[in-house]
Amino acid sequence: MSAVVIAVSLRPGHSFSKDLAPVIRLVAGRGVEGDGHFGQTVQHRSRVRANPLQPNLCQVHLMHAELFDELRAKGFDVASGDLGENITTRGLDLLALPTGAILNIGSEARVELTGLRNPCRQIDAFQAGLTEAVLERTADGRLIRKAGVMGVVLRGGAVTPGDAITVELPSGEHRPLEPV
Repeated sequence: MSAVVIAVSLRPGHSFSKDLAPVIRLVAGRGVEGDGHFGQTVQHRSRVRANPLQPNLCQVHLMHAELFDELRAKGFDVASGDLGENITTRGLDLLALPTGAILNIGSEARVELTGLRNPCRQIDAFQAGLTEAVLERTADGRLIRKAGVMGVVLRGGAVTPGDAITVELPSGEHRPLEPV
């Protein structure tokens, strides 16, 4: 199966879930036009309080639809946009990509992955027990965060459901994604 966008979402302001849309427009260096996390500098409220001049490494939140399948099998009711992602993908192991991987989305947009989404307590406020469901541990005790990846927009453009996604891996040694 080829990697594809299955849904796009945005919402003005700072709320947890995002609304499905027929199209979103990515803007280079800023993120998703019209979304509450749009901007060159950090937009997450807790990070703004710490240092409002930090670069915004979380301009675009991507999540794999396979996670929703897994969560539904565990009894959770989740759909695209519910967990705050802007782009829902299918057929791409987002969590296995290295830092700096570039996603070419549709015919125009390019997004560079900056790190893993660090699940926050808002997930449990959405549905009790969901935070634990998006976290796992390896046999050696290492925490696995499955709540999607974050990126910055290198080249803007329209993104719609059905758009193909291709991956460019960075040259040199690959660094695993870490929480941002």
